[in-house]
Amino acid sequence: MKAEEEEEEDNIIKPNRDSYYLYCSSERKERTREDILWNESEEMENDDLELGFLENFDNVGSDGEGEELGLQVGERGNGRENNERFDFNGENRRQNRNWYDSDDENDMDLVGWVSDVEAMCATTGASGSQGVKVDVNLNLGWGGEPSSSSASDWGTNFGNDIHAPVHDEVGDKDVPNSGVAGHDVRNNSDALKTGDLLEVRMDLTDDLLHMVFSFLDHIDLCCAARVCRQWRDASSHEDFWRYLNFENRAISAQQFEDMCRRYPNATAVNVYGTPAIHTLGMKALSSLRNLEVLTLGKGQLAESFFHVLTDCRMLRSLTINDATLGNGIQEIAIYHDRLHDLQIVKCRVLRVSIRCPQLETLSLKRSSMPHAVLNCPLLRELDIASCHKLSDAAIRSAATSCPVLESLDMSNCSCVSDETLREIAVSCGNLHVLDASYCPNISLDVRSPFSSFYDGILSLYVYYLTCGSPWKSVILPMLTVLKLHSCEGITSASMVAISRSYMLEVLELDNCSLLTSVSLDLQRLQNIRLVHCRKFVDLNLRSSVLSSITVSNCPSLQRISITSNALKKLVLQKQESLAMLELQCHCLQEVDLTECESLTNSICEVFSNSGGCPELRSLVLDSCESLTAVSFCSTSLVSLSLGGCRAMTSLDLSCPYLEHISLDGCDHLERAQFSPVGLRSLNLGICPKLNVLHLEAPQMVSLELKGCGVLSEAFIDCPLLTSLDASFCSQLKDDCLSATTLSCPLIESLVLMSCPSVGPDGLSSLHSLQSLTYLDLSYTFLVNLQPVFDSCVYLKVLKLQACKYLSDASLEPLYKNNALPALCELDLSYGTLCNRGVACLLLSAMSTFYESQDQANRLLQNLNCVGCPNIKRVVIPPTARCFHLSSLNLSLSSNLREVDISCCNLFILNLSNCYFLEILKLDCPRLTSLFLQSCNINEEVVEAAIRECSMLETLDVRFCPKISPLSMGTLRTACPSLKRIFNSLIAT
Repeated sequence: MKAEEEEEEDNIIKPNRDSYYLYCSSERKERTREDILWNESEEMENDDLELGFLENFDNVGSDGEGEELGLQVGERGNGRENNERFDFNGENRRQNRNWYDSDDENDMDLVGWVSDVEAMCATTGASGSQGVKVDVNLNLGWGGEPSSSSASDWGTNFGNDIHAPVHDEVGDKDVPNSGVAGHDVRNNSDALKTGDLLEVRMDLTDDLLHMVFSFLDHIDLCCAARVCRQWRDASSHEDFWRYLNFENRAISAQQFEDMCRRYPNATAVNVYGTPAIHTLGMKALSSLRNLEVLTLGKGQLAESFFHVLTDCRMLRSLTINDATLGNGIQEIAIYHDRLHDLQIVKCRVLRVSIRCPQLETLSLKRSSMPHAVLNCPLLRELDIASCHKLSDAAIRSAATSCPVLESLDMSNCSCVSDETLREIAVSCGNLHVLDASYCPNISLDVRSPFSSFYDGILSLYVYYLTCGSPWKSVILPMLTVLKLHSCEGITSASMVAISRSYMLEVLELDNCSLLTSVSLDLQRLQNIRLVHCRKFVDLNLRSSVLSSITVSNCPSLQRISITSNALKKLVLQKQESLAMLELQCHCLQEVDLTECESLTNSICEVFSNSGGCPELRSLVLDSCESLTAVSFCSTSLVSLSLGGCRAMTSLDLSCPYLEHISLDGCDHLERAQFSPVGLRSLNLGICPKLNVLHLEAPQMVSLELKGCGVLSEAFIDCPLLTSLDASFCSQLKDDCLSATTLSCPLIESLVLMSCPSVGPDGLSSLHSLQSLTYLDLSYTFLVNLQPVFDSCVYLKVLKLQACKYLSDASLEPLYKNNALPALCELDLSYGTLCNRGVACLLLSAMSTFYESQDQANRLLQNLNCVGCPNIKRVVIPPTARCFHLSSLNLSLSSNLREVDISCCNLFILNLSNCYFLEILKLDCPRLTSLFLQSCNINEEVVEAAIRECSMLETLDVRFCPKISPLSMGTLRTACPSLKRIFNSLIAT
């Protein structure tokens, strides 16, 4: 009977490969949902006890507080492993649960994704259900209690988010057998009604579930195992448990043994930082016959561990970090026939003997061992860096016992001598990489025995080459990388020995304090470093493939000579003593010599066409304060920076493709010639002492000479120039202006503010500028504007600020002869025009001029008469026909008393600081802003004026003594459109 009940439960709960259905009906009362889940919980509890790993991941930690369990798992797609790192602490587990407790939208996205994957599996012939595509809800919110106490928190959260209601009771007949459920549903799908039967279906084939689970980490796999049997079986697949990583976890021996028994095919184990690395390591070696990678550390490994090591035949890599080997005072023997990689880092041992015939990589870095015996005939990489207790003889014996050694790192081994290197050179003819940094006894001096380091290699090579020995293909001078950082014995004499290594590609000589010069002719040299060499003076390099040079903080460096066909960028910043530079670099494109203060004018020849850098595009000479006369003739230069060259007085550039130039801080430049250049814009206003300018720029459109107060001679040939600003060029004369207008006929904007030397002849030459629309003659000594009226018929903007010598008659052509018919903006601020002239201009006289209906409307839009003390009355009647006037500024006109304006398109009126203003009449229906700040005007006058301004939004009446702050409501009533009123908070 009990067996029949178990079989019945299996038919109800256990999903098959095709589908899993749970039908719930309110009409059937034979069996409750709680009964189903209780039985399932009992089964899952028993399964968990069999698995033995679910509680391990939830409970493992130090002192029971659940420290993070670092597990590394690989991507399990198509048998691939990626060894990614995951941390499983309590917080992360809570975050992992949120994957199940997502909102509806995320659920639907995941459902759609799974459906797509299932369809893909179907098309590729994957096993499992091939029926109708169905929706899958991965929340599986069944409610009820969790299956086991160890997963109480997870089970609670997992069951809270229920997207499909489930009836309280369900009968045995309502839950069809999983083997025929899919068939029944497909045949009776039309009969399923929402009110009668609610369906929560899951159709995940084993292959599809395996694909989905391949994206989960170990803790998520454990959580998924508690959902159902299918998920438990899928999550425990050995593909997901190839790499067992328990780094820095307080895992017990029993827990580790359970994991090894559960996954005997695991290939990688990491027990670094666990409480008993010896015990766990022994378990791993004895239980996992397919173990290939083992990592241990932070503890003590007894001698027995290394005895058992030989029994693990599949082991390929062994890493021991920060451990005590044996009892620390005995010899440790490591024998293994198939080991390829061995890392013994920062370990404590008296003597180590290694016999591994297949070993290729060995690291004893930072280990405190005075003796090491190697019997590794295939060893290619040996790292004994920072092994301070290894003697010179021990290092010599270890290295020379490896005849095919290719890489040797013995940095920070202070006892290494030149004699040891000589023996290594003879025994290891295939050595490619040598790092002897921080070895103070190494000098490579030809007078020392180390000269044989290269002589021995070359002699052997010649001998075997001529004698036809079968070893000639093995024993070759193959050294390609040489690192000699902080070697106090390295001097200029050492370069003789280095120059004999003809295969050398990388040379690093940082912090060689006694090194004074380097002269190398190595055709394979690609990279050289010289940093913090205090006494270094001379650098001479010849290599056709040299592509990287790093020279920094060499305060004594004076001369550099480089020949290379591969170098593209050279940076030599802050070499204060560098005075001579010779380059033969046909591919060099960028050079930065910032703050090389000793460079002289001869540097210009290096970067000109006659120099050795025909492809140079960018040159930076910022703050080279010894440069006085700079001259470049280059057909490749595109960018030039001379910022901060304060001693430069002359600049001569013939660079037709030059597009960018920086002259910031060149405040002593007196003569500049650009003939020709490809610049589109140029600012010479930062060169206040410039007095001679010759400029030929076919592409230039903008030139700024603002502030060149002593510029007296200027030849400007820029046929495409549209904007010229010559403000404050007080020495600029008519002949220069005339020549410029002839050579630059497309100028649209011309600023001659504060150019007192410009007279009628220069202004008459403006007739050549048919496109001139903007002219600024402010702060000049003009007395007659007739040349402007005659020459600039298309002028739109005319600025005449502070032209104190202009008389009233000078403006008559504007309103009598219809001069400048296209004028839109006129600025007469701070002038001495009397009331009659301005009044005529402001169209009290224009009313008679425009009585004839044949005349066109005025185009004037902006009129500025700021600070005109002679203006007393301004009247613009409707007959003036100023339909385009939109802005009128009469501020600071201290004697203005009456303003009567009727202008249909006026938007802005500024009468600020007109203290004597008494009469204000406005008929401006489109006025939006009215400024009356500091005007002594009555409140009633303002109220009456703004009644006719139906679109007024801003009113400024600050500091108006006759307008009370309490009367703002009255003003708003007079003009309901007001949005902003600026007034003083306290009545003045």
